[in-house]
Amino acid sequence: MMGRDDIQVGIGGEDGILFDGTFLPDVGGYLSLAEQENSTAGGCRYRQAIPPGAGGQLDVDSNYGLRKDFLPRGKRHYSPLKQPTSQHVMMETLSSGPTIVLLIGSHTNFATFLMTNPELKKNVEHVFIMAGGIRSENPTGCCPKNDTSCIPGQCGDRGNLFSAYKSNPFAEFNLFLDPFAAYQVFHSGLPITLVPLDATNTIPINREFFLAIEKEQNTYEAQYVSESLKLTHDTWFDDQYYTSYFMWDSFTSGILLSSIWNGYTNIEDNDFAELKYRYITIVTSNKPYGIHDGSNPLFDNRTMPKFHLRKGGVHSGHTQTGIQDPFCLVPNGKGNCMDGYTKEVDASEGVRVLVAEKAKPNKDINSALDREYFTSFLNALNSKHQTSKFNMKTEFPSYKESIFKPNLNGKLSGKPVILDLDMSPGDFVTLFYLLKMPLELIDLKAITITANGWANAATIDIVYDILHMMGRDDIPVGLGEFFALGQAYPTFSSTGDCKYRKAIPHGAGGYIDSDTLFGLARDLPCSPRRYTAHNSVKYGAPRDTEHHELRQPKAREVLQNVMNELDSGRKATILTTGPLTNIATFLSSNTNSNSKIEKLYIVGGHVEDNEASDGGNVFTVPSNKKTEFNMYLDPLAAKQVLASKLNMTMIPLNVLRKASSFTRLLRELAQAKETPEAMFVHRLVSRMLRLHCSHHAYAHIDMFLGEVVGAAIMADQLQLNLVSQIRPVSVLANGEVGSDGWTIVDHKNGNPINVIEDIDSVAYYSHLSKILNETKQSAVIASFSAQKKLWNTPPPRIDPQTLCIGSSSFYQNATFFSSIH
Repeated sequence: MMGRDDIQVGIGGEDGILFDGTFLPDVGGYLSLAEQENSTAGGCRYRQAIPPGAGGQLDVDSNYGLRKDFLPRGKRHYSPLKQPTSQHVMMETLSSGPTIVLLIGSHTNFATFLMTNPELKKNVEHVFIMAGGIRSENPTGCCPKNDTSCIPGQCGDRGNLFSAYKSNPFAEFNLFLDPFAAYQVFHSGLPITLVPLDATNTIPINREFFLAIEKEQNTYEAQYVSESLKLTHDTWFDDQYYTSYFMWDSFTSGILLSSIWNGYTNIEDNDFAELKYRYITIVTSNKPYGIHDGSNPLFDNRTMPKFHLRKGGVHSGHTQTGIQDPFCLVPNGKGNCMDGYTKEVDASEGVRVLVAEKAKPNKDINSALDREYFTSFLNALNSKHQTSKFNMKTEFPSYKESIFKPNLNGKLSGKPVILDLDMSPGDFVTLFYLLKMPLELIDLKAITITANGWANAATIDIVYDILHMMGRDDIPVGLGEFFALGQAYPTFSSTGDCKYRKAIPHGAGGYIDSDTLFGLARDLPCSPRRYTAHNSVKYGAPRDTEHHELRQPKAREVLQNVMNELDSGRKATILTTGPLTNIATFLSSNTNSNSKIEKLYIVGGHVEDNEASDGGNVFTVPSNKKTEFNMYLDPLAAKQVLASKLNMTMIPLNVLRKASSFTRLLRELAQAKETPEAMFVHRLVSRMLRLHCSHHAYAHIDMFLGEVVGAAIMADQLQLNLVSQIRPVSVLANGEVGSDGWTIVDHKNGNPINVIEDIDSVAYYSHLSKILNETKQSAVIASFSAQKKLWNTPPPRIDPQTLCIGSSSFYQNATFFSSIH
C-alpha cells in the first residue's frame, strides 16, 4: 500500500538451540530463549498472557477485521522455505553498515542475533525500545473516589499485564514475553533509548485527539488508522478508553525520529519527550537465587547451566511458569513475581539507559491537542509526501463486493451436514469435497471452527474465501472454543494453558503453513465475509459497534440454529476433522442435543489393540507413542464425546494413513484438472509433496491428506468397500501427556462405536478426483486473479438483477453492494 516493496521482511526460521546452549544457524524466534529447544514446538509460560481470541491474538492478527477489508493484496507474500528468516534479514542489514534498531515487541530475535553475532554489534548505531515500566503507575482499573464498593484492578501497578497482574504486577508485555532475551539486549553494551510505560502513560489517545484523527483523513493511511482506532474504541472493555489506551509504539517512533534530527546526546532537544539517564536491569528470575524447584529451564536438571550462566546468579531463581504460577500468587493481594520487570538499580547492578519519562506538552497553547507529538503524528499521517496510492477498494476501477448463494428453488436437499474443523490443510480439501457433493446427497448446513487446533483463529477468513469461491456465501461459519476442556483459567477465561496445543510447531508444517495454506491462501478470491470484531450488547459486548450486524457468530450459536431450523423429523449429521472441543461443549450445554443429531463421524483416534503395528502421530511428544493428534489436542473432550449416547463412526489413524499418498492423489488429479477447485487442490498437494521431500520439518504433513476420507465415508460412497466393526472404545484423559488421548478397546467401560477398519484406497483416490473435477457446483469465481480481472473491467450496462452468475442455474443471481466499512 505504501509503495515500499523494497523493504525486507523476515519471519521465523527452523533451527533451534541445543541442550548445551549452542545456537543453530537460523533460530526462529517463535519461543522464548528459556523455552527454545531444537524445534519450533514448545511451551507458552509467558505467551499465555496474550488471549488467543477477541481482545488478543485474533484481533491483532486481523486488526479487528480491517486488515482484509482495507489493505491491498501486494505481490509479495509468505512462501514456505523461500520466506527470508528473521536472522537472515538482520544479518544482511547489519552487515551492510551502521543501523538503527527499533524494538516494539519481544526481544527474542534481536537477542539471538547479538548472542550469535557479537562481531556485528559495532554496526548497531542505536537501539530504541518501547517496553517496560520503571516508575510507572498503571491508570487502568482504578476506582472512583469515595466508591467503597469498587475493587481496584491494575491501578498503580508498574506493569500492564492485564491478564496476569495477580501473579506479576511489575512486567510490561514486550519484556514479559522473553525476559532473558530482554536482559541480553539491555546488557549488551549498546546505546539504548527506552520508552517505557512511564512515558506512554502520559500520552493517552484522549477524546480531542481521537476526534481530530476522525475528522482529518486526507490519505488512505489516515483512514486506516482512524478506522482501526474506532474499532478499538467501540470494543474497549470499559468506558475509560480515553484514559487507558495509549500511543505506545507510534510514540516511540516519534522519539526515534526526533533523536535522529536533533542528535542522540542532546536529550533536552527531543521534540516529543522528556529524557533522563537511569540505571536499570531486567529481572529474569525471582529470589532466592540458586534454588532448583523445577521452574527454571536454564538451570534445572543440568550439570552446567545453559548459555554458561553463573550458578547462583540473577538468572538462577524461580522463573514464572505461567500466569497462574502458585509461586507468584498472593491470596487476596497482588502477585510477587517480577519476571520481565524493568527494575531501577544502582550503577553496579544495572546499565545506563536513556529513558523517556513523559510526553512533552504542545507548544501551541491554543491547540485542542495537548501533546506536541499529536500534531506531528497527524501532519505525517495526512501528508501527501510518500503517501499510499490506493486501498483494497480503490485499487480497482470496478471494485464490488458480491454475495453468491445457490438457487435452491424446487431442489430436494440431501443429508443435512455440519462440518466441524480446526483448519488444518487437509480440512480445506475436505471443505472443497463437501461443497462439490451433489446437493441432493449432502446439504452442508454450517461450518464450525475449533480454535485450539492446527491454525490460529484468524485463519477463519480462508474458510470464508473458499465458500465465496464456490458460491456458498449462504453457509454460516461459527467460531468455537480457544482452549481444550479444562485448559482455560477460571479466573480469566480468555487465557489458559497450552498443555496439548504446544505440540503443534509454530514454524514449518505448523501454524505458519496452516494459517497461510502453505502460502496459497492469497490466491483464493477475496470474500466480502470475514472475521470482524463488530459486536452488540445482545451478545455480551459492552456496547453496540457501528456494524454490529456483522459480528462473528460463535460455534454454539450456529450449531443450535441449525438444529432449530431443521424440518420436523430431520436430524443433522456432524463430521469432525479436528479436536472434539466444540462437540463436547455443545453436548454439555444442550441436554436434548442427542435428539437432533443423526450421526457423528469422527476423523481421528488410534484404536490400540494387539493387532496395531504402527504408533500414533503426535511426533513432537516422544513420550506419547499411541495417540492420534485430534484426540491428543483435547483428550477430555474426546473422552466425553465418545462416552455419549450419540451414534458414532470413527475413522481412525490406520485408515487415514491408507488415504495419505501424495503421488497417488496427484496422479488422479493430473488426469483431469477441469475445474478451478481441482486445480487449486492439485497445486496445494503438489506444494506439500515438494516440501515433504525437501525438508525434515515437513516430514509429517502427509497426515493431513487422510482427513478427507472421513467426508467420503460420511457420504456413503459404496465404491470405497468399507470394512468396519462395532468396538467398545474409550479415551484416556488422566492429565498425563504420555498417555492422554489414547483410544483404547475397553471391554469393561467402553462405548460401542462403529470403527472403520479398511477402505479401498484406489477407489477412494479415483472418487475424490472425480468429485473435484465435476463441473456441476463448480467455482463461481476461480481465483483472486480472476477476481482482479473482473474488478479491472468496466461493468456492462445491464440490470445486475438479470445477471446470471456461475456455470449453471445452481447459483442464484449475485447481490452486489459496496463495502459498508
